[in-house]
Amino acid sequence: MKEQDRILGTGRAMNAMGKTAWATAWRSAWQDVLSLVLRRPRHLQVAALCYREAGGEKQVLLVTSRRSGRWILPKGWPIDGKTAFEAALTEAWEEAGVETAEKLQAQPVGRYSYLKKFGKGLSVPSEALVFAIPVVRLAENYPEAAHRKRRWFTLAEAEIHMREPELKAILRAF
Repeated sequence: MKEQDRILGTGRAMNAMGKTAWATAWRSAWQDVLSLVLRRPRHLQVAALCYREAGGEKQVLLVTSRRSGRWILPKGWPIDGKTAFEAALTEAWEEAGVETAEKLQAQPVGRYSYLKKFGKGLSVPSEALVFAIPVVRLAENYPEAAHRKRRWFTLAEAEIHMREPELKAILRAF
């Protein structure tokens, strides 16, 4: 079939259906596609709430994000063969050089939702499970040392740097 015949055939079909029916069918098709996109499960990440006691108060360790440079919790994608908690420990090590004790609480202290930004402006709804990780020592050399800064903050200071309301609530309750 020639391209012109295909286009004219579409036009004839549209005229036969009527413009209103055609628009309704088109809108319905887009709503079906859009509903599939909106119903997709959230992308799951794991986050490490690395903390220590200093001067009688808890402090949390934040790192800068690679893209924007804002202060965030170390976080990343689940890792095949590891539990969510083990993946959070890995992220704490890779992004902040955190060394920790052997016996830890492997249950999340909370979860928060956010939009995960990718290149070219793409954002997807995501959710992070947050695990509390007591810091025993910070290594000088760690995998992402050249790409991130790290700094200790009081809970109140850390909350100021967070954008996500659910994460702010986790910090207040911690």
